[in-house]
Amino acid sequence: MDVSALRRCVGDVDLFLDRHWGQAPLLRVGAGASFDALASLDDLDRMVASLGLRESALRMVKDGKTLPPGAYTSSPSTRSRAKDAAVNAALVYERFEEGATIVLEGLHRYWEPLTEFCRELEIALGHRLQVNAYITPPGAQGFDVHRDDHDVFVLQIWGSKHWIVYDRNDEDRVLIDEVIESGTSLYIPQGFPHAATTGESASAHLTVGILTHDSSDVLKEIVHLASEEPIFRERIDVRDVETLAAEVDRHVDELQTWLDKLDRDELTTRLARKVFTTAQPMLRGQLRQLDALASIDGSTVVRRRTGATCTLRAMDGEIRVLLADRELSLPPMAGSALDHVTSRERFAVSELHPMLDPESALVLVRRLVREGLLEVVFDA
Repeated sequence: MDVSALRRCVGDVDLFLDRHWGQAPLLRVGAGASFDALASLDDLDRMVASLGLRESALRMVKDGKTLPPGAYTSSPSTRSRAKDAAVNAALVYERFEEGATIVLEGLHRYWEPLTEFCRELEIALGHRLQVNAYITPPGAQGFDVHRDDHDVFVLQIWGSKHWIVYDRNDEDRVLIDEVIESGTSLYIPQGFPHAATTGESASAHLTVGILTHDSSDVLKEIVHLASEEPIFRERIDVRDVETLAAEVDRHVDELQTWLDKLDRDELTTRLARKVFTTAQPMLRGQLRQLDALASIDGSTVVRRRTGATCTLRAMDGEIRVLLADRELSLPPMAGSALDHVTSRERFAVSELHPMLDPESALVLVRRLVREGLLEVVFDA
């Protein structure tokens, strides 16, 4: 497993996972290389001024309150096909000068360096990520002290910012009270109160939100399965408390009996779909890959795409292939070949011939190239 992205944020990965992950904040001063390569101040400025962002991609916050979109957007013209308002860069800069923080949302969806960085972190941590950028003017505070409902990495990319992080169980106890400079990273687990302010100059940082899965995800899936059972859709008698108590006892007993018979493999498969098929696919260069499909033969060398994820699961007499944003169903005869595909960084198509006939091997490889798991190595 490649943990370079995680190491870039936390330093000692084993120490982080043992003592900080989900437990305690971590400040890494002078994290080494600058985070500018992910998104510099000039990059953020270009997004605001030149990318034609829509209202959903940017918001502005001042004194802890979100500004109304009309303060920094323009309504679409009558000739425009867009239905939502467009970010008006001139208005954004005016509000910024007046003390409002610029928040660029969902950068992981369209800014390639962050897309790749996040996928590395996702693979290392096993949870989905999202990235927002915060550009705060001098002497300003975007949000008051608050708690996030997910873990975050703060990556300072320009200027400095004063961060205060309080104990999760005692808001009077300060754990971190530091001015962090460019190149510094800060990890804040879910639920730790925190706030940040700028000094005499502006500041920009990235907030990487970690959308962790927890036991509630299992419970939600159990509820979904239970709701499909007719017995749990029956009306209950609520004429009086005694009758209601009897109804509760009866349904709890029925639920316990149902849980004892629950197919845990089915539950795991349902949850796996939500865990492993909700990421953004990595498809850079796909037009060239599609153009090469017809020329693929036994001598063609293919490799796993960087950042591509793949989980195999047998179900209902088929092999379910869980990719970043989709699920494929393939026949059992492809099982050995798929094991080979997922265990190798690169291979020639002919290596699959002991497991599949040549034509079937071509069909499988072409399918996986289309789906974005594999790519042709043109310089092989």
